[in-house]
This record gives sequence, C-alpha cells and structure tokens, in this order.
Amino acid sequence: MPPIPNRRGAVSVALTAALLVPALSACGSSDDKASGTGAPASAPASAEAKAANLTVLAASSLTDVFKTAGAAYEKAHPGTKVTFSFAGSQELAAQVKQGAPADALVTADTKTMDGLKAQTDAPSIIARNRLVIATGKGNPFKVDELKDLADSKIKVVLAAPEVPVGRYSKQILDAQKIEVKPVSQEPNVRAVLSKVELGEADAGLVYKTDSAKSGDKVVNVDIPDDQNAVASYPAATLKSSENAEAAAAFVAWLSGPEAQKILQDAGFQKA
Repeated sequence: MPPIPNRRGAVSVALTAALLVPALSACGSSDDKASGTGAPASAPASAEAKAANLTVLAASSLTDVFKTAGAAYEKAHPGTKVTFSFAGSQELAAQVKQGAPADALVTADTKTMDGLKAQTDAPSIIARNRLVIATGKGNPFKVDELKDLADSKIKVVLAAPEVPVGRYSKQILDAQKIEVKPVSQEPNVRAVLSKVELGEADAGLVYKTDSAKSGDKVVNVDIPDDQNAVASYPAATLKSSENAEAAAAFVAWLSGPEAQKILQDAGFQKA
C-alpha cells in the first residue's frame, strides 16, 4: 500500500508556492519599472529628467525669436533653464566637433547639420526663411533687384561662402549670372546687416526675418520667389548631451504649435 501523504506538509508546500507567485511577480514589476517599461515608474522619472539646465547652440538668425521661445518654454516647464549660444552655423559646427558642452543644435541649413551626423540624433526641420536685399536708409542707390548689386558704385557686403546665408547668396547670384564683388565677407548674417545699418555698406543679402528687425535703419527689397532660395532650419539633440531626455523634449517642442506660432509671428515660414 502506498504511503499516506502528510497533509500538513502538503498544505505547507501549497502556501509557500502561493506566496512565491506574487513575490516573483513583484520582482518582475520592479525590473520593468527600473528599465522604463513599467508606466508607473517611467512617468515620474521622465518628468524629473525634463527639468534641466539646457544649452542650445543656435544660428545667429534665430537670436531674437529664440529669446522669446526660450522664455515661453521655461514658463511651460518649471525648473528648466534654456541658455542659447548664437553664432554662424559653421562656427557652431566647429564647436560641436571640438566637443563643446551643449545639449541641442539648430543650424540655418541642412548641409551643416548633415555634416554632423556622428554627433547628433536625427534632425527635424523647424522653420524656413528667405533672403532679401537690405539697402541703406532711404535706399539712396535705388536698388530694385538683384542685378543692381553688380553696379561697381554700390558697396555690397555678403556673408562668407562657408556661412549658410553666404552660400544661399552665392546660389541665387550664380543662378542669375550676376557677378558681385563684395567689399567684405562676414562671419554671419547679423554682421552683414550691421554693416548696412551703420552705413559701412550700401546693400547686403540677409534673411528676411533679420532685416525686418532693423526698422527704418534699412530698406528691404524683396527677391522674387523664382530667384530666391529657401533656407531650412534643422534642429537636433547632441549625442554628447548630459540631459538627453530634456534636450529631446525641447527639440520636439520647437515643432509644436506654441513654438511654431512664435516662429511664424517673427516672420519665419512654416516648417
């Protein structure tokens, strides 16, 4: 006859098994939360990560509008501080390659951003812009179109060809077979505009958004669309960022409705 099972031992085993199941389940839940796959743990961790001190490298032509955008972002994200460093896109690219500590980058052209694929995450276009001819106050030389810039009596200033606005300028002048001999080539669009504002140059090619900020210091001469160039502004997080999640949140916000309204109110075209 087979031995009679020990009822007390069986009950003990059953109770132990029952206790182990929820314990093991709890361990698995804890691992999920730690790895970010558990919703209860990931939400507060994400909220905490988005509060950070961000450094954003941005093209000179974004100087005014990004000050407004930065203030709006900080207001909507308490605890986050956004500091901008503005320069020509080629200067920003050099800083990134040299390992400058920053979290995100916004350039005034896709070519510069494309050259930084090893240092950035996938970029997104946040805005577009066009060029205008900025002339001295009152437009004394009566500049009406691009071909007028070829007049040797007019002192024209352009951005250097390695600068996005300088590259766009060369592109549209070459397309119209217009030869311009600039009196100087500047490191960014703000320097070009400043020369015209100060009377050190009679005319220059700048972004429409920059020239619009000059008021009556300059006269803006529009360039027809079929003779113009469209400047695209890509934004991306830097792989070296120590605030990756917060940087990604800011870059994503730039494509959202609040930032887009700020950009378009400043004269930038829809992305």
